[in-house]
Amino acid sequence: MRCRQCEETIAGTGCTRNGVCGKDSELAELQDTLIGKLIDLSVSLGKKGESIPQDVDDIIVDDLFMTLSNTNFDKDAFRKAIEGIDTILGTEVNNGGYTFSIDALIAEGDIGSLKEILLHGIKGLAAYYHHAHVLGGSDPKVTDFIRKGLSSIPTVSSADDLIQLCLECGTVGVSCMALLDGCNTGRYGAPEITSVPTHAGNNPGILITGHDLRDLEMLLEQTKGTGIDVYTHGEMLPAHAYPKFKEYDNLVGNYGGAWYRQKEEFASFNGPIIATTNCVLKPTEEYAGRLFTTGVAGIPGSEHIESDGNGMRDFGKVIEMARTCQPPKDIGGADMVTGFAHGQVLSIADKVIDAVKSGAIRRFVVMAGCDGREKGREYYTRFAESLPEDTVILTAGCAKYRYNTLDLGDIGGIPRVIDAGQCNDCYSLVVIANALAEAFGTDVNGLPLSFNISWYEQKAVLVLLSLLSLNVRNIMLGPRLPEFITPGVLSVLVDTFGIQANGDVITDMDILNITKG
Repeated sequence: MRCRQCEETIAGTGCTRNGVCGKDSELAELQDTLIGKLIDLSVSLGKKGESIPQDVDDIIVDDLFMTLSNTNFDKDAFRKAIEGIDTILGTEVNNGGYTFSIDALIAEGDIGSLKEILLHGIKGLAAYYHHAHVLGGSDPKVTDFIRKGLSSIPTVSSADDLIQLCLECGTVGVSCMALLDGCNTGRYGAPEITSVPTHAGNNPGILITGHDLRDLEMLLEQTKGTGIDVYTHGEMLPAHAYPKFKEYDNLVGNYGGAWYRQKEEFASFNGPIIATTNCVLKPTEEYAGRLFTTGVAGIPGSEHIESDGNGMRDFGKVIEMARTCQPPKDIGGADMVTGFAHGQVLSIADKVIDAVKSGAIRRFVVMAGCDGREKGREYYTRFAESLPEDTVILTAGCAKYRYNTLDLGDIGGIPRVIDAGQCNDCYSLVVIANALAEAFGTDVNGLPLSFNISWYEQKAVLVLLSLLSLNVRNIMLGPRLPEFITPGVLSVLVDTFGIQANGDVITDMDILNITKG
Protein backbone atom coordinates (compact mmCIF):
# COMPACT_ATOMS: atom_id res chain seq x y z
CA MET A 1 0.00 0.00 0.00
CA ARG A 2 1.07 3.51 -0.78
CA CYS A 3 -1.45 6.34 -0.73
CA ARG A 4 -0.79 10.06 -0.74
CA GLN A 5 -3.89 11.51 -2.35
CA CYS A 6 -5.03 13.53 0.68
CA GLU A 7 -3.38 16.19 2.83
CA GLU A 8 -3.17 13.89 5.87
CA THR A 9 -0.89 11.37 4.17
CA ILE A 10 2.17 10.46 6.20
CA ALA A 11 4.71 13.13 5.31
CA GLY A 12 7.36 12.26 2.76
CA THR A 13 6.21 8.74 1.93
CA GLY A 14 2.45 8.35 1.91
CA CYS A 15 0.43 5.95 4.00
CA THR A 16 2.04 2.52 3.65
CA ARG A 17 0.34 0.18 6.15
CA ASN A 18 -2.93 1.76 7.14
CA GLY A 19 -4.28 5.04 5.91
CA VAL A 20 -4.75 7.91 8.31
CA CYS A 21 -8.36 7.75 7.07
CA GLY A 22 -8.70 4.18 8.33
CA LYS A 23 -8.46 2.19 5.09
CA ASP A 24 -6.16 -0.83 5.18
CA SER A 25 -3.80 -2.20 2.53
CA GLU A 26 -6.41 -4.58 1.09
CA LEU A 27 -8.88 -1.76 0.51
CA ALA A 28 -6.14 0.43 -0.94
CA GLU A 29 -5.22 -2.36 -3.37
CA LEU A 30 -8.86 -2.76 -4.41
CA GLN A 31 -9.10 0.97 -5.07
CA ASP A 32 -5.91 0.90 -7.16
CA THR A 33 -7.20 -2.12 -9.07
CA LEU A 34 -10.46 -0.30 -9.82
CA ILE A 35 -8.60 2.77 -11.06
CA GLY A 36 -6.50 0.53 -13.32
CA LYS A 37 -9.66 -1.08 -14.72
CA LEU A 38 -11.22 2.33 -15.36
CA ILE A 39 -8.08 3.39 -17.21
CA ASP A 40 -8.24 0.16 -19.25
CA LEU A 41 -11.88 0.82 -20.06
CA SER A 42 -11.22 4.41 -21.09
CA VAL A 43 -8.36 3.37 -23.38
CA SER A 44 -10.49 0.59 -24.89
CA LEU A 45 -13.44 2.91 -25.52
CA GLY A 46 -11.16 5.47 -27.11
CA LYS A 47 -9.73 2.90 -29.53
CA LYS A 48 -13.20 1.81 -30.62
CA GLY A 49 -14.19 5.36 -31.50
CA GLU A 50 -17.84 4.61 -30.91
CA SER A 51 -20.43 6.66 -29.04
CA ILE A 52 -20.39 5.82 -25.35
CA PRO A 53 -23.60 4.61 -23.70
CA GLN A 54 -24.76 6.90 -20.89
CA ASP A 55 -24.81 4.06 -18.38
CA VAL A 56 -21.13 3.31 -19.04
CA ASP A 57 -20.15 6.92 -18.38
CA ASP A 58 -22.29 6.84 -15.23
CA ILE A 59 -20.36 3.79 -14.02
CA ILE A 60 -17.00 5.44 -14.70
CA VAL A 61 -18.03 8.62 -12.84
CA ASP A 62 -19.43 6.83 -9.79
CA ASP A 63 -16.58 4.31 -9.58
CA LEU A 64 -14.07 7.15 -9.59
CA PHE A 65 -16.04 8.96 -6.89
CA MET A 66 -15.88 5.83 -4.72
CA THR A 67 -12.09 6.12 -4.60
CA LEU A 68 -12.06 9.62 -3.10
CA SER A 69 -10.73 9.96 0.44
CA ASN A 70 -13.27 9.13 3.17
CA THR A 71 -15.98 8.00 0.77
CA ASN A 72 -16.27 4.22 0.66
CA PHE A 73 -14.64 1.68 2.99
CA ASP A 74 -16.74 -1.29 1.81
CA LYS A 75 -14.46 -3.84 0.14
CA ASP A 76 -17.40 -5.77 -1.30
CA ALA A 77 -18.57 -2.61 -3.06
CA PHE A 78 -15.18 -2.31 -4.75
CA ARG A 79 -15.13 -6.00 -5.70
CA LYS A 80 -18.54 -5.57 -7.29
CA ALA A 81 -17.37 -2.45 -9.15
CA ILE A 82 -14.28 -4.27 -10.46
CA GLU A 83 -16.42 -7.19 -11.66
CA GLY A 84 -18.69 -4.70 -13.40
CA ILE A 85 -15.81 -3.18 -15.36
CA ASP A 86 -14.50 -6.65 -16.24
CA THR A 87 -17.92 -7.50 -17.64
CA ILE A 88 -17.91 -4.39 -19.83
CA LEU A 89 -14.37 -5.06 -21.01
CA GLY A 90 -15.03 -8.74 -21.66
CA THR A 91 -12.04 -10.65 -22.99
CA GLU A 92 -10.09 -7.42 -23.48
CA VAL A 93 -9.39 -7.29 -19.74
CA ASN A 94 -6.73 -9.95 -20.15
CA ASN A 95 -5.11 -8.23 -23.09
CA GLY A 96 -2.40 -5.95 -21.72
CA GLY A 97 -4.37 -4.49 -18.84
CA TYR A 98 -2.91 -1.45 -17.08
CA THR A 99 -1.76 -2.00 -13.51
CA PHE A 100 -2.15 1.20 -11.55
CA SER A 101 0.10 1.95 -8.59
CA ILE A 102 1.46 5.06 -6.93
CA ASP A 103 4.92 3.46 -6.73
CA ALA A 104 4.99 3.25 -10.53
CA LEU A 105 4.10 6.94 -10.82
CA ILE A 106 6.72 7.85 -8.22
CA ALA A 107 9.31 6.07 -10.37
CA GLU A 108 8.39 8.37 -13.26
CA GLY A 109 9.48 11.45 -11.29
CA ASP A 110 8.04 14.75 -12.52
CA ILE A 111 6.01 12.95 -15.21
CA GLY A 112 4.44 10.71 -12.58
CA SER A 113 3.74 13.73 -10.38
CA LEU A 114 1.84 15.44 -13.21
CA LYS A 115 -0.12 12.24 -13.78
CA GLU A 116 -1.07 12.12 -10.11
CA ILE A 117 -2.26 15.74 -10.23
CA LEU A 118 -4.30 14.92 -13.32
CA LEU A 119 -5.81 11.80 -11.75
CA HIS A 120 -6.80 13.63 -8.56
CA GLY A 121 -8.32 16.43 -10.62
CA ILE A 122 -10.33 13.88 -12.62
CA LYS A 123 -11.56 12.31 -9.38
CA GLY A 124 -12.76 15.70 -8.17
CA LEU A 125 -14.38 16.32 -11.55
CA ALA A 126 -16.21 12.99 -11.33
CA ALA A 127 -17.49 13.88 -7.86
CA TYR A 128 -18.95 17.22 -8.94
CA TYR A 129 -20.43 15.70 -12.08
CA HIS A 130 -22.10 13.01 -9.95
CA HIS A 131 -23.70 15.75 -7.82
CA ALA A 132 -25.07 17.43 -10.96
CA HIS A 133 -26.13 14.20 -12.63
CA VAL A 134 -28.35 13.04 -9.74
CA LEU A 135 -30.26 16.29 -10.28
CA GLY A 136 -30.66 15.63 -13.99
CA GLY A 137 -27.62 17.54 -15.21
CA SER A 138 -25.61 16.25 -18.15
CA ASP A 139 -22.66 17.49 -20.18
CA PRO A 140 -20.81 15.12 -22.56
CA LYS A 141 -17.78 17.42 -22.51
CA VAL A 142 -17.22 16.41 -18.88
CA THR A 143 -17.49 12.66 -19.36
CA ASP A 144 -15.49 12.85 -22.60
CA PHE A 145 -12.67 14.56 -20.74
CA ILE A 146 -12.80 12.11 -17.83
CA ARG A 147 -12.20 9.25 -20.27
CA LYS A 148 -9.58 11.26 -22.16
CA GLY A 149 -7.73 12.09 -18.96
CA LEU A 150 -7.79 8.51 -17.71
CA SER A 151 -6.55 7.26 -21.08
CA SER A 152 -3.63 9.70 -20.90
CA ILE A 153 -2.15 8.23 -17.72
CA PRO A 154 -0.52 5.19 -19.42
CA THR A 155 -0.10 6.77 -22.86
CA VAL A 156 1.21 10.34 -22.41
CA SER A 157 4.82 10.92 -21.34
CA SER A 158 5.39 14.57 -22.28
CA ALA A 159 5.47 17.05 -19.40
CA ASP A 160 4.08 19.82 -21.61
CA ASP A 161 1.19 17.62 -22.74
CA LEU A 162 0.40 16.62 -19.15
CA ILE A 163 0.47 20.23 -17.98
CA GLN A 164 -2.00 21.12 -20.71
CA LEU A 165 -4.21 18.18 -19.69
CA CYS A 166 -4.18 19.41 -16.08
CA LEU A 167 -5.22 22.89 -17.20
CA GLU A 168 -7.87 21.41 -19.48
CA CYS A 169 -9.15 19.46 -16.49
CA GLY A 170 -9.48 22.80 -14.69
CA THR A 171 -11.32 24.37 -17.61
CA VAL A 172 -13.77 21.48 -17.73
CA GLY A 173 -14.02 21.75 -13.95
CA VAL A 174 -15.30 25.34 -14.21
CA SER A 175 -17.94 24.17 -16.69
CA CYS A 176 -18.91 21.29 -14.43
CA MET A 177 -19.28 23.52 -11.37
CA ALA A 178 -21.40 25.90 -13.46
CA LEU A 179 -23.57 22.93 -14.47
CA LEU A 180 -23.97 21.90 -10.84
CA ASP A 181 -24.76 25.47 -9.80
CA GLY A 182 -27.50 25.56 -12.43
CA CYS A 183 -28.89 22.21 -11.30
CA ASN A 184 -28.99 23.31 -7.64
CA THR A 185 -30.61 26.68 -8.28
CA GLY A 186 -32.90 25.31 -10.97
CA ARG A 187 -34.37 22.77 -8.58
CA TYR A 188 -34.11 24.52 -5.21
CA GLY A 189 -34.01 28.23 -6.07
CA ALA A 190 -31.24 30.80 -5.73
CA PRO A 191 -29.65 30.72 -2.23
CA GLU A 192 -30.64 33.48 0.16
CA ILE A 193 -28.65 34.88 3.07
CA THR A 194 -29.78 32.72 5.98
CA SER A 195 -28.97 32.42 9.67
CA VAL A 196 -28.97 28.73 10.63
CA PRO A 197 -29.82 27.60 14.20
CA THR A 198 -27.37 25.21 15.83
CA HIS A 199 -29.12 24.19 19.04
CA ALA A 200 -30.90 20.84 19.33
CA GLY A 201 -34.63 20.61 19.90
CA ASN A 202 -36.72 18.22 21.97
CA ASN A 203 -37.93 15.93 19.18
CA PRO A 204 -36.20 12.79 17.88
CA GLY A 205 -33.95 13.69 14.99
CA ILE A 206 -32.21 12.46 11.86
CA LEU A 207 -28.82 13.91 10.93
CA ILE A 208 -27.77 14.09 7.27
CA THR A 209 -24.22 14.80 6.16
CA GLY A 210 -22.31 14.99 2.90
CA HIS A 211 -23.19 16.96 -0.23
CA ASP A 212 -26.20 15.30 -1.89
CA LEU A 213 -29.10 17.77 -1.83
CA ARG A 214 -31.38 15.27 -3.61
CA ASP A 215 -31.11 12.87 -0.67
CA LEU A 216 -31.96 15.70 1.71
CA GLU A 217 -35.02 16.58 -0.36
CA MET A 218 -36.29 13.00 -0.29
CA LEU A 219 -35.67 12.71 3.45
CA LEU A 220 -37.56 15.93 4.18
CA GLU A 221 -40.50 14.80 2.09
CA GLN A 222 -40.67 11.45 3.90
CA THR A 223 -40.40 12.96 7.39
CA LYS A 224 -43.08 15.64 6.93
CA GLY A 225 -45.65 15.42 9.70
CA THR A 226 -43.84 12.66 11.59
CA GLY A 227 -42.64 14.79 14.50
CA ILE A 228 -39.06 13.94 13.57
CA ASP A 229 -36.62 16.82 13.11
CA VAL A 230 -33.98 16.82 10.38
CA TYR A 231 -30.58 18.42 10.99
CA THR A 232 -27.77 19.06 8.53
CA HIS A 233 -24.12 18.42 9.27
CA GLY A 234 -20.86 19.47 7.65
CA GLU A 235 -21.12 20.35 3.96
CA MET A 236 -24.90 20.03 4.08
CA LEU A 237 -25.14 23.33 6.03
CA PRO A 238 -25.64 25.52 2.89
CA ALA A 239 -28.87 23.64 2.08
CA HIS A 240 -30.66 25.94 4.54
CA ALA A 241 -30.14 28.86 2.15
CA TYR A 242 -32.18 27.37 -0.73
CA PRO A 243 -35.80 28.60 -0.87
CA LYS A 244 -37.12 25.10 -1.58
CA PHE A 245 -35.71 23.75 1.68
CA LYS A 246 -37.09 26.70 3.63
CA GLU A 247 -40.55 25.28 2.89
CA TYR A 248 -39.90 22.33 5.22
CA ASP A 249 -40.50 23.13 8.88
CA ASN A 250 -38.99 19.74 9.75
CA LEU A 251 -35.56 21.06 8.66
CA VAL A 252 -34.73 22.64 12.00
CA GLY A 253 -31.02 23.45 12.02
CA ASN A 254 -27.41 22.37 11.72
CA TYR A 255 -25.76 20.04 14.21
CA GLY A 256 -22.00 20.12 14.71
CA GLY A 257 -19.23 21.31 12.47
CA ALA A 258 -16.74 20.00 9.95
CA TRP A 259 -16.45 16.37 8.85
CA TYR A 260 -13.49 15.43 11.05
CA ARG A 261 -15.47 16.05 14.26
CA GLN A 262 -18.16 13.55 13.34
CA LYS A 263 -17.10 10.73 15.66
CA GLU A 264 -17.87 12.81 18.72
CA GLU A 265 -20.82 14.67 17.22
CA PHE A 266 -22.52 11.61 15.72
CA ALA A 267 -22.24 9.81 19.06
CA SER A 268 -23.96 12.65 20.90
CA PHE A 269 -26.69 13.08 18.29
CA ASN A 270 -28.51 9.96 19.59
CA GLY A 271 -30.55 9.44 16.42
CA PRO A 272 -29.75 7.90 13.01
CA ILE A 273 -27.26 9.50 10.64
CA ILE A 274 -27.30 9.41 6.83
CA ALA A 275 -23.97 9.84 5.02
CA THR A 276 -24.66 10.78 1.41
CA THR A 277 -21.25 11.24 -0.21
CA ASN A 278 -17.61 11.69 0.77
CA CYS A 279 -16.34 13.01 4.11
CA VAL A 280 -17.59 10.03 6.12
CA LEU A 281 -15.39 8.22 8.64
CA LYS A 282 -15.46 4.66 9.88
CA PRO A 283 -17.77 4.87 12.93
CA THR A 284 -17.15 4.11 16.57
CA GLU A 285 -19.26 1.50 18.36
CA GLU A 286 -21.33 4.29 19.93
CA TYR A 287 -23.15 5.02 16.69
CA ALA A 288 -22.14 2.31 14.19
CA GLY A 289 -25.63 0.82 14.34
CA ARG A 290 -27.21 4.20 13.62
CA LEU A 291 -25.19 5.05 10.50
CA PHE A 292 -26.71 4.63 7.03
CA THR A 293 -25.09 5.38 3.67
CA THR A 294 -26.37 6.30 0.23
CA GLY A 295 -24.95 6.75 -3.26
CA VAL A 296 -21.21 6.18 -3.59
CA ALA A 297 -20.61 6.18 0.17
CA GLY A 298 -20.10 2.88 1.95
CA ILE A 299 -19.23 1.65 5.44
CA PRO A 300 -18.91 -2.08 6.24
CA GLY A 301 -21.69 -3.11 8.61
CA SER A 302 -23.77 0.01 7.97
CA GLU A 303 -26.92 -0.36 5.91
CA HIS A 304 -26.72 1.10 2.43
CA ILE A 305 -29.95 2.60 1.10
CA GLU A 306 -30.12 1.98 -2.62
CA SER A 307 -32.21 4.01 -5.04
CA ASP A 308 -34.79 2.57 -7.39
CA GLY A 309 -34.79 2.94 -11.16
CA ASN A 310 -36.08 6.49 -10.82
CA GLY A 311 -33.42 7.58 -8.34
CA MET A 312 -35.80 7.48 -5.38
CA ARG A 313 -34.78 6.19 -1.94
CA ASP A 314 -36.97 4.80 0.80
CA PHE A 315 -35.81 6.15 4.17
CA GLY A 316 -38.46 4.21 6.06
CA LYS A 317 -35.96 2.23 8.15
CA VAL A 318 -34.16 5.41 9.14
CA ILE A 319 -37.44 7.04 10.15
CA GLU A 320 -38.54 4.02 12.19
CA MET A 321 -35.20 4.00 14.02
CA ALA A 322 -35.50 7.72 14.75
CA ARG A 323 -38.86 7.13 16.46
CA THR A 324 -37.11 4.90 19.04
CA CYS A 325 -34.24 7.30 19.77
CA GLN A 326 -33.77 10.07 22.31
CA PRO A 327 -33.57 13.67 21.05
CA PRO A 328 -30.09 14.91 20.18
CA LYS A 329 -27.85 16.09 22.98
CA ASP A 330 -27.44 19.84 22.67
CA ILE A 331 -23.80 20.65 21.93
CA GLY A 332 -24.41 24.37 21.62
CA GLY A 333 -22.64 26.80 19.40
CA ALA A 334 -23.44 30.08 17.69
CA ASP A 335 -25.86 30.31 14.79
CA MET A 336 -24.13 30.31 11.40
CA VAL A 337 -24.85 32.49 8.37
CA THR A 338 -24.68 31.06 4.86
CA GLY A 339 -26.23 31.70 1.45
CA PHE A 340 -23.88 34.29 -0.05
CA ALA A 341 -23.91 32.70 -3.49
CA HIS A 342 -23.18 34.83 -6.53
CA GLY A 343 -26.81 35.85 -7.00
CA GLN A 344 -27.06 37.33 -3.51
CA VAL A 345 -23.69 39.08 -3.62
CA LEU A 346 -24.23 40.50 -7.10
CA SER A 347 -27.61 41.86 -5.98
CA ILE A 348 -25.68 44.20 -3.67
CA ALA A 349 -22.77 44.67 -6.08
CA ASP A 350 -23.20 48.47 -6.17
CA LYS A 351 -22.89 48.59 -2.38
CA VAL A 352 -19.77 46.41 -2.46
CA ILE A 353 -18.18 48.45 -5.26
CA ASP A 354 -18.89 51.72 -3.43
CA ALA A 355 -17.29 50.26 -0.28
CA VAL A 356 -14.17 49.40 -2.25
CA LYS A 357 -14.01 52.79 -3.94
CA SER A 358 -14.43 54.61 -0.63
CA GLY A 359 -11.75 52.52 1.04
CA ALA A 360 -14.17 50.97 3.55
CA ILE A 361 -13.26 47.58 2.05
CA ARG A 362 -9.58 47.52 1.25
CA ARG A 363 -9.15 43.87 0.41
CA PHE A 364 -10.98 40.58 -0.12
CA VAL A 365 -9.35 37.35 1.05
CA VAL A 366 -10.47 34.02 -0.41
CA MET A 367 -10.19 31.46 2.40
CA ALA A 368 -12.09 28.64 0.73
CA GLY A 369 -11.41 24.91 0.68
CA CYS A 370 -11.28 22.05 3.15
CA ASP A 371 -10.98 21.63 6.89
CA GLY A 372 -9.12 18.84 8.66
CA ARG A 373 -8.24 17.52 12.07
CA GLU A 374 -4.56 18.48 12.36
CA LYS A 375 -3.73 21.02 15.04
CA GLY A 376 -1.86 23.10 12.47
CA ARG A 377 -5.18 24.10 10.89
CA GLU A 378 -5.71 26.46 13.81
CA TYR A 379 -3.62 28.69 11.55
CA TYR A 380 -6.76 29.57 9.59
CA THR A 381 -8.64 30.68 12.71
CA ARG A 382 -5.69 32.85 13.75
CA PHE A 383 -5.41 34.23 10.22
CA ALA A 384 -9.10 35.22 10.18
CA GLU A 385 -8.88 36.78 13.65
CA SER A 386 -5.78 38.75 12.64
CA LEU A 387 -7.20 40.24 9.45
CA PRO A 388 -7.57 44.03 9.46
CA GLU A 389 -11.12 45.27 9.98
CA ASP A 390 -11.30 46.60 6.41
CA THR A 391 -10.95 43.12 4.87
CA VAL A 392 -13.69 40.68 3.84
CA ILE A 393 -13.36 36.87 3.77
CA LEU A 394 -14.85 35.01 0.79
CA THR A 395 -15.30 31.32 1.59
CA ALA A 396 -16.86 28.07 0.41
CA GLY A 397 -16.38 24.50 1.59
CA CYS A 398 -15.87 23.20 5.11
CA ALA A 399 -12.86 25.51 5.61
CA LYS A 400 -15.45 27.99 6.91
CA TYR A 401 -15.85 26.04 10.15
CA ARG A 402 -12.52 27.47 11.28
CA TYR A 403 -13.92 31.01 11.44
CA ASN A 404 -17.64 31.22 10.58
CA THR A 405 -18.67 31.60 14.22
CA LEU A 406 -16.11 34.32 15.00
CA ASP A 407 -17.58 37.73 15.76
CA LEU A 408 -15.84 39.62 12.97
CA GLY A 409 -18.64 42.12 12.45
CA ASP A 410 -19.48 43.86 9.18
CA ILE A 411 -18.43 46.76 6.99
CA GLY A 412 -21.36 49.08 6.38
CA GLY A 413 -23.76 46.17 6.58
CA ILE A 414 -21.60 43.87 4.44
CA PRO A 415 -20.59 40.85 6.58
CA ARG A 416 -16.87 40.22 6.89
CA VAL A 417 -17.39 36.50 6.27
CA ILE A 418 -19.22 35.79 3.01
CA ASP A 419 -20.02 32.06 2.81
CA ALA A 420 -20.97 30.93 -0.70
CA GLY A 421 -21.75 27.34 0.37
CA GLN A 422 -20.29 23.91 -0.36
CA CYS A 423 -16.85 23.30 -1.85
CA ASN A 424 -18.38 23.10 -5.34
CA ASP A 425 -19.76 26.60 -4.70
CA CYS A 426 -16.26 27.98 -5.21
CA TYR A 427 -17.79 28.62 -8.62
CA SER A 428 -19.79 31.43 -6.98
CA LEU A 429 -16.54 33.01 -5.83
CA VAL A 430 -15.27 32.93 -9.42
CA VAL A 431 -18.46 34.62 -10.66
CA ILE A 432 -18.21 37.28 -7.94
CA ALA A 433 -14.54 37.93 -8.68
CA ASN A 434 -15.16 38.21 -12.43
CA ALA A 435 -18.04 40.64 -11.84
CA LEU A 436 -15.85 42.82 -9.64
CA ALA A 437 -13.03 42.68 -12.18
CA GLU A 438 -15.39 43.84 -14.92
CA ALA A 439 -16.70 46.66 -12.73
CA PHE A 440 -13.17 47.90 -12.07
CA GLY A 441 -11.92 47.38 -15.61
CA THR A 442 -9.27 44.81 -14.72
CA ASP A 443 -8.83 41.04 -14.44
CA VAL A 444 -9.04 38.92 -11.30
CA ASN A 445 -5.32 39.37 -10.66
CA GLY A 446 -5.74 43.14 -10.72
CA LEU A 447 -8.34 43.16 -7.94
CA PRO A 448 -7.62 43.84 -4.25
CA LEU A 449 -7.99 40.09 -3.80
CA SER A 450 -5.75 37.55 -2.05
CA PHE A 451 -6.00 33.75 -1.96
CA ASN A 452 -5.10 31.72 1.12
CA ILE A 453 -6.91 28.44 0.56
CA SER A 454 -6.74 25.10 2.32
CA TRP A 455 -6.91 21.68 0.74
CA TYR A 456 -7.58 18.17 1.97
CA GLU A 457 -8.65 15.89 -0.86
CA GLN A 458 -9.26 15.47 -4.56
CA LYS A 459 -12.18 17.86 -4.98
CA ALA A 460 -9.85 20.60 -3.77
CA VAL A 461 -7.30 19.59 -6.41
CA LEU A 462 -9.96 20.09 -9.08
CA VAL A 463 -10.83 23.52 -7.65
CA LEU A 464 -7.14 24.51 -7.70
CA LEU A 465 -6.76 23.36 -11.32
CA SER A 466 -9.90 25.35 -12.16
CA LEU A 467 -8.40 28.51 -10.67
CA LEU A 468 -5.12 27.94 -12.52
CA SER A 469 -7.02 27.41 -15.79
CA LEU A 470 -8.50 30.89 -15.23
CA ASN A 471 -4.93 32.22 -14.78
CA VAL A 472 -5.46 33.14 -11.14
CA ARG A 473 -2.00 33.84 -9.76
CA ASN A 474 -0.23 34.01 -6.39
CA ILE A 475 -2.41 31.47 -4.59
CA MET A 476 -1.21 30.60 -1.11
CA LEU A 477 -1.92 26.96 -0.27
CA GLY A 478 -1.87 25.00 2.96
CA PRO A 479 -1.67 23.70 5.54
CA ARG A 480 1.10 21.93 3.63
CA LEU A 481 1.77 21.29 -0.02
CA PRO A 482 0.73 17.95 -1.54
CA GLU A 483 3.22 15.12 -1.26
CA PHE A 484 2.50 14.14 -4.87
CA ILE A 485 4.01 17.39 -6.17
CA THR A 486 7.71 16.90 -6.88
CA PRO A 487 10.22 19.75 -6.54
CA GLY A 488 10.42 19.98 -10.32
CA VAL A 489 6.67 20.33 -10.75
CA LEU A 490 6.49 22.75 -7.82
CA SER A 491 9.09 24.91 -9.56
CA VAL A 492 6.82 25.12 -12.62
CA LEU A 493 3.82 26.04 -10.45
CA VAL A 494 5.83 28.72 -8.67
CA ASP A 495 7.35 30.19 -11.82
CA THR A 496 4.15 30.09 -13.88
CA PHE A 497 1.42 30.77 -11.33
CA GLY A 498 3.14 32.07 -8.19
CA ILE A 499 1.89 29.16 -6.04
CA GLN A 500 3.30 29.35 -2.51
CA ALA A 501 2.96 27.52 0.79
CA ASN A 502 1.58 29.29 3.83
CA GLY A 503 3.53 29.52 7.06
CA ASP A 504 3.43 32.27 9.71
CA VAL A 505 0.21 34.29 9.92
CA ILE A 506 1.76 37.77 10.09
CA THR A 507 4.41 37.04 7.46
CA ASP A 508 1.79 35.56 5.13
CA MET A 509 -0.36 38.67 5.45
CA ASP A 510 2.57 40.77 4.27
CA ILE A 511 3.24 38.39 1.36
CA LEU A 512 -0.43 38.59 0.31
CA ASN A 513 -0.47 42.42 0.53
CA ILE A 514 -3.13 42.30 3.24
CA THR A 515 -1.39 44.44 5.86
CA LYS A 516 -0.09 46.96 3.36
CA GLY A 517 -1.96 50.18 2.68
